[in-house]
Amino acid sequence: MSIDRRHFLKGLAAGAASLGAGSIAGPVAARPAKALAPGAVGILYDATQCIGCKACEVACKAHNDLPPVENPALDQVYGVRGAWDGGDDLDSRTMNKIKAYPGLKTVEASRADAVLAESAAASDELSFVKRACMHCVDPNCVSACPVSAMTKDPQTGIVQYNPDACIGCRYCQIACPFNIPKFEYEKTFPQIVKCQLCTDRIAEGGIPACCEACPTGASLFGRVEDLRAEGHRRLAAEPGSRLEYPIHALDSADTKVGTVADYRPHIYGETETGGTQYMLMADVPFEKLGLPTLDNESSARLSETIQHTLYGGMVAPTLLLGGLVYAAYRNTRDERERADDGLGEGAGIDAPVTTNPKSASETKEGSRS
Repeated sequence: MSIDRRHFLKGLAAGAASLGAGSIAGPVAARPAKALAPGAVGILYDATQCIGCKACEVACKAHNDLPPVENPALDQVYGVRGAWDGGDDLDSRTMNKIKAYPGLKTVEASRADAVLAESAAASDELSFVKRACMHCVDPNCVSACPVSAMTKDPQTGIVQYNPDACIGCRYCQIACPFNIPKFEYEKTFPQIVKCQLCTDRIAEGGIPACCEACPTGASLFGRVEDLRAEGHRRLAAEPGSRLEYPIHALDSADTKVGTVADYRPHIYGETETGGTQYMLMADVPFEKLGLPTLDNESSARLSETIQHTLYGGMVAPTLLLGGLVYAAYRNTRDERERADDGLGEGAGIDAPVTTNPKSASETKEGSRS
């Protein structure tokens, strides 16, 4: 049975239409936003309390068995061979990174009183920010992962990674608005690397290693709803006044009394991209600390709907498979036609030599005469 291109494409279109008849009934609408998990836990990072000691970085690497990142610049400056640091940013060997930004507090201190200006000067005009997984309430990485290697715990809300399910497509990297997941390009069998909020420690009643190591309370562990309340308590305090700050965790007995900074009137992560379980406070603009300005709704609401609509009824896979089948059919047909015309591979090589019997006999008789 022969089939031409026209009839093949018509049949393919009819089959795809029948498969997808019930999957695309109208305009694609975003699904409802996902709610905060009932037992959601997270971290509140207060940049005004951070001193840049990087104890959290060391604790994170030690707990997750991550190698150090050698820094040749330190070798050249200090003459110490084998000097290492936590890296310039998050990478396949760094899940948690403290970054320093100079010169920001000089400008912002002019808005505050003399006490805050003196505090800014004492900190060498450095502003710090802690980079780690944001553990979004409605995470794009979980939505984008085609094999459920990225999942969100239904109770704690922690975004977890399963290397056994991962196929290395790196869709999570592309989908994350914070550029958090990192890929182990340097390994033969690579995995995705990101903070998982020390789920093993939490399961045993502990707290994340970074929060336990932080000496100032800049990284504070607790339930997300309680952390939000703590953040608003600090925002409501008068700049320059004295306030008691918990250390390590909200329910910790360790506390300190410090000067209230002139906070930006917002908790970063409370609303961004549908909310995050790792939130930040600062006395300088968040965008100057490298944090993106995002909508209050997760883009996963729409992208997930589009993705599932395309694959609903197997419309897209059917079209793709049909295209591949047709391409294979066309190529084999062309090969057969070339072979029939004597233009196939090897045509004209070692062709048999034929002679005209009549010419041969005439030649023989001529030689006798």
